[in-house]
Amino acid sequence: MAFALLDQIRSIFEGDPGVRKVADDPVLSAELLMLFRMILADGSVSESEMVAFRRICKEAFGIPEASIDNVIEYLNEFGYETNGSQAVAQFRDLDVERRKLLARHMAEIAKADSQLAESEVRLLRRTLDLLDISPVDVVKPEE
Repeated sequence: MAFALLDQIRSIFEGDPGVRKVADDPVLSAELLMLFRMILADGSVSESEMVAFRRICKEAFGIPEASIDNVIEYLNEFGYETNGSQAVAQFRDLDVERRKLLARHMAEIAKADSQLAESEVRLLRRTLDLLDISPVDVVKPEE
């Protein structure tokens, strides 16, 4: 309990640690923006898409659950300054595995609501083209 209070006090003075992590990493910011754009691609935000987004934030990027709402708010503010092409441009020089990971995360968000809209397919296809990734690469390898 005391540690949680100390974390809250520190957060007030230093800012949210999850938001700082995203703000300090342009590639992470770009990826989260692309994932959020995928959520919005079909014109509605489903609960299952948000659950997938939150899980990706926690598992793939180590963003604390308590920070995710603040990260989304940050992305809303930051997103007005960055279009999809600018966000994808952050990935062009990264290794192919990192680019594939973005594509897989986008596909995961698109499939989360069990309805793959044409607008989601177009966004994913356009992103794959910009990243020079084959649709085959989006299929997660068997583990």
